[in-house]
Formats: sequence, C-alpha cells, structure tokens
Amino acid sequence: MPASAPIARRRLDAIDTLRGLVMILMALDHVRDFFGTPGISPTNLAQTTVALFATRWITHFCAPVFFLLTGVGACLARRHKSTGELSRFLLVRGLWLIVLELTILRCFGYQFNMDYRVTLLVILWALGWSMIALAALIWLRVPLIAAIALAMIAGHNLFDTVQSANPLWVILHRQFFVANGWHVTVGRWSWSAPVLFVAYPLIPWIGVTAAGFSLGRIYQWPAPKRQRFLLATGLTLTAAFIVLRATNLYGDPVHWTRQTSAAMTGVSFLNANKYPPSLIFLLMTLGPALLALRWLDARTPRWLAPALTLGRVPLFYFILHLPLIHLLAVIACALKYGAVHWMFESPDLANYPFTPPPGWGFSLPVIYAIWVAVVALLYPICRWFAGVKQRRTDWWLGYL
Repeated sequence: MPASAPIARRRLDAIDTLRGLVMILMALDHVRDFFGTPGISPTNLAQTTVALFATRWITHFCAPVFFLLTGVGACLARRHKSTGELSRFLLVRGLWLIVLELTILRCFGYQFNMDYRVTLLVILWALGWSMIALAALIWLRVPLIAAIALAMIAGHNLFDTVQSANPLWVILHRQFFVANGWHVTVGRWSWSAPVLFVAYPLIPWIGVTAAGFSLGRIYQWPAPKRQRFLLATGLTLTAAFIVLRATNLYGDPVHWTRQTSAAMTGVSFLNANKYPPSLIFLLMTLGPALLALRWLDARTPRWLAPALTLGRVPLFYFILHLPLIHLLAVIACALKYGAVHWMFESPDLANYPFTPPPGWGFSLPVIYAIWVAVVALLYPICRWFAGVKQRRTDWWLGYL
C-alpha cells in the first residue's frame, strides 16, 4: 500500500495543476476585457490581428477545462461522500455560485456598482446550474450519464438554426436577452426591466460537466491504463476537431473560409463558436486538455508548483482576481485622466463590463505585463489560503 500513495498524490496534483493553469490564463482574458481597446473584438476577422486573436484563443481552454474538471472533482468526491451527500453538496454549492455571480462578482468585480440595469449571466451562473444538474444526474448509472453528456455535446448544434427568444430557450441554448429593458405602465405605476443577457447558455456546459464526472472513473484505474486512455482519447478528439473543421460539414454554426493570408486563414480555422460552445470548440479545447492531463499524470514539473497552488483554491482566486483587475483599471484611469467616474458607470452591452473613457485602451505588451502583475499579486494570498484548506476541514471551506 505505501507504494500506491505517490501515484494518488500525482493524480490529484495533475488535476489541480491543469485547473491552476487555466485559472492563470483566465486572468489574461479578463485583463484584456478591462484594458483592451473597446469595440475591437479579437474574434471578428474584420477587426482582429493574429496576435490579438491568439491572446483570446489561448484563453478558450479555460471554461471547457474548468467545467470538465468540476465533473471530475465531483466523481472523486464519491470516495468519501455517499450519493445523497454529494448530491446535496452539489446542489448547495451550485446555488451558492449563482448567488455569488449575481451579487459579489456583479457589484464588486465586473461593474463596481449596484446598478442592475445591465447584468450579464456569465460563467459562475452556468457552472452553478451545471452543478445543480449534476446533483440530479449522479443518481443515474455512469454509462447513462456519459450518454447524456455526449448527446448534449455532439447533438446540440442540430438546433443552431432555432433563434427563438423564449426565455427558457435562451437560458438553455442561445446567447441572447432574457429581458431587454422593456417598460410596463399600469395607471400611475410603472416599472422598467433590466437588461439581462445570457452570455453562457447552459447547453452543452451541463454536458461537459457530466462528461467530466464520467471521466473521473478512470482515476480508479491503474496508472498505465489511465494514461493510455487519456492519450488515446486526447488524440482522437483533437483529430476529430481537425477533420470536422476542415470539412465544414457539422459542428459549428460559422464555417471557416480562406482569407487574404495563410495566418488569417489559420485564424478563421481556429475561430470556433464559444457561445454556446460548439462541438468544434469543445473538440478543439478538450482534446489538448486530456493530453495535458496525460502529461501531468506521470509527473507534475516543479516549475508548475504555482499553478498547482492556484488550482487548489480556484473559487477563492476567481473571486479576488476580478476586483483586483478592476481596481488596477481604476488606478490607470486616474493616472491617465485625473478622473475615474467611467469605471463605476453601467455600460451598454457592447462595452461591458464598464463604460470606457474616451481613447481608452492599451497595447498587448502592456496587457500582458498587467496580467503577470495580477497573478503575482494574487499568488501569496492564494498560497496562504491553500495552506488553510490543507490544514483544516471546516465545512465552509468546501464552498470557497
């Protein structure tokens, strides 16, 4: 038995390290949101550059990997929780994430105000509902959970042409408004609805989380068998991405096209749809993610120790990094303009998450420098909190 302990430790380290890596990359995307040039979309081929697209594309791995590993983590929790206990935990934690999204992160991260006239439902919203759905799915047999997951991931693009504005359909499968500021007047009484925009439709994110739960079973296998599976599956998904994308037959609502240069043609090829994530998008990101898990499964390099630390406290890191980035933007605004009121004003949807000052925006080298600074500033407190979670078993630590 003592010989098996290092294998288990490396296995968990592999999951935490990969999670930490995508958390680090996520901060780059949010720094670009706050410090980039407003109105320039990295995925709009008429506006973007190769460098700007690459900055956005590398962060595409964040959400799929995080949803997948959420499911893996839930499966691993079955080692010390009954199905009922795990189901209750997933339900409560999912509700907690939704509350965090709509309160703390909405008011103290994205917008620095309590003006709910413009609100986006983003990643914690989708992750919370995915955990709630998983709380129900885990009562099923694992093969059935895997089948449901694969049906969502591979089949949801069949409904791409359905452009219904029905709120339930929007929440499930269309990036669109649930409420768009409509006004109701009855006699002397009037009420204006907020602009409520679903940025992260729930399908197929629920399927990705369920796929992660099914994948978690491989961590009961001997290491050689597990590593062979990760390698074969990762290569298969990556090859499927290349073939499906090259043929333009199925899997993404927008086809790639030849551009004026080979580099921009490559950009078009990689420019898969994220909202909701297409089959092509998920093959493109989850295939390499499984290959990364295979690489990390054998041994976690010492130079990735900071990622391992951050991966052990992902929600704590997430809650802190948005206010920090926004605060740095306030400081930059004060230094550049001598005023900061823009940073506290509700934006229109095109400029979310804040109203940009005139002429706002920094170059990519500056954005990368700020990103490095953000991660460096967060690391000490995350390392401290990771130590707290390792030493203590208080129930509330499972929700942060």
